[in-house]
Amino acid sequence: MTRLLSVIAAGAAALAATGPASAQDASAGEKVFLKCKVCHQIGDGAKNNVGPVLTGIVGRAAGTFPGYTYSDANKNSGLTWDEDTLTVYLKNPRAKIPGTKMTFPGLTSDDDIRNVIAYLKTFPAKS
Repeated sequence: MTRLLSVIAAGAAALAATGPASAQDASAGEKVFLKCKVCHQIGDGAKNNVGPVLTGIVGRAAGTFPGYTYSDANKNSGLTWDEDTLTVYLKNPRAKIPGTKMTFPGLTSDDDIRNVIAYLKTFPAKS
């Protein structure tokens, strides 16, 4: 019985330690997006800049936003920007898509990556 309680307590402690840290926070992501905003616009009235518009990026095929001149590497990557793909890409863009035009070195914090993805998700594609 004591062994069972120890296992339950350890499991509860592990869940408590990982629970809030893995949550996405769009407000925090908006602050992280300031790093992205140098090259990208998002939201109503957004226009292509050094980088393409990021409105509706979650769920969009890579290299497809109208009017932006993508690298062949991006256009031919076959990727769809879901959360998993964005997580890897935002950590190290050039490792995920060798030959990309994006010069940003990536985000080092897993929390920043989760939060900026949460922020991006608040700007879905227009129907």
